[in-house]
Amino acid sequence: MEKKRCVITGIGIVSCFGTDKDLYYKKLLEGISGVQHFELEVLGLKDLFGAPVTGFSPETFLDKKEARRFDPVMAFSMGAAKLALEDAKMDLDSIDKSRAGAIISSGIGGMTTASKNLMTAYEKNYSRVSPFFIPHLITNMAGAVVGIQFGLTGPNYSISTACATANYSLLAAKGYIERGECDVMFAGGAEAAMNEVAFAGFSALHALSRAHHDVTKASRPFCKQRDGFVMGEGAAVFILESEEHALKRGAHIYAEFSGGAINSDAYHMTSPLEDGRGVAKCIELALKNASLLPEDIDYINAHATSTPAGDLCELKAIAKIFDKNSVLPKINSTKSMIGHALGACGGLELAAVLMAMKTKRLHATMNISEREEEAKEFDLLENGPIDHKVQHAISNSFGFGGHNSVIVVSAYNKGEKEND
Repeated sequence: MEKKRCVITGIGIVSCFGTDKDLYYKKLLEGISGVQHFELEVLGLKDLFGAPVTGFSPETFLDKKEARRFDPVMAFSMGAAKLALEDAKMDLDSIDKSRAGAIISSGIGGMTTASKNLMTAYEKNYSRVSPFFIPHLITNMAGAVVGIQFGLTGPNYSISTACATANYSLLAAKGYIERGECDVMFAGGAEAAMNEVAFAGFSALHALSRAHHDVTKASRPFCKQRDGFVMGEGAAVFILESEEHALKRGAHIYAEFSGGAINSDAYHMTSPLEDGRGVAKCIELALKNASLLPEDIDYINAHATSTPAGDLCELKAIAKIFDKNSVLPKINSTKSMIGHALGACGGLELAAVLMAMKTKRLHATMNISEREEEAKEFDLLENGPIDHKVQHAISNSFGFGGHNSVIVVSAYNKGEKEND
């Protein structure tokens, strides 16, 4: 069966820079950090900082009752979905809703709900636990509420693969479009884990940066002095459509979702394969799926969390795939400014890739004071931003458990694909 072409026609984000995708990318181009100090009542933890969502009001997207009850991860997801729908200029009444679905996922789920209700159970009484505890805790609810709100009766489920969650969800949604099973899919990721329990857990893992003297520079991917990631949060949802469906309704097309791949390191719960061979294989498979060669890629939005092991693994993987004797792709890390939004990071980074294609400008990788040795051959854009026309780009996301994912997007070209 011939695969249908999948295109991206709507972008919706909830971020540390607000909910306007153009402002989001403007802030990235300006090199502004969304990281800030904040206070939480966590015994034994001091100088907490991260990149929380700003400029978001649940009441803008939900009725009063939902706004009061929904876990933030559900509110973020609904906000991003409604913004994506608005951006796509799609009239839901004009589509076949049995051929439309949603795969919007969270790596952790309703952690605010979990934290509050567990505290209530232990400090007061188990009978005081909210009836919304379980429904708002589970990871599928971020997408379920979108399907319920819009009446989408096609596929609706979640995929939880830690920090690769959004990419996995996007790739699964793309499959329904390619196989001709759906015309429209809402896809992406949401996360709202900026609370005491999450900070305590990641701190116990020694995964968080301790550079609290200047928190705006704490997220420093590819820098020799990096010491851990900075936690972020938010959501990004995209409207995926078949090319035929998008053209029929005269939609603006941001890019073609031309390929992607997933695989597993099968190595360790929290550490990547040190030589990067699992990630390298995933990039290779993604390029094959998109019918592209390494030299076709002119931009990589790296996962680059600012952890010592993770960044090194990714650099080694990229070096295995891209020939240093040819023109190398530009590389940047969006996390250097927005922190690590966990299950939402792949979506927020894909939004940056699509905006880079639209504006023909790439944002810088911030906070590199001294490059990692393995990065010496690559252009990490630490002196950016730069003007750069993007024809084909990849966006990497990797998660605890050894989950690797690579997405490939290409400038849309009506007619036959270039490499067909």
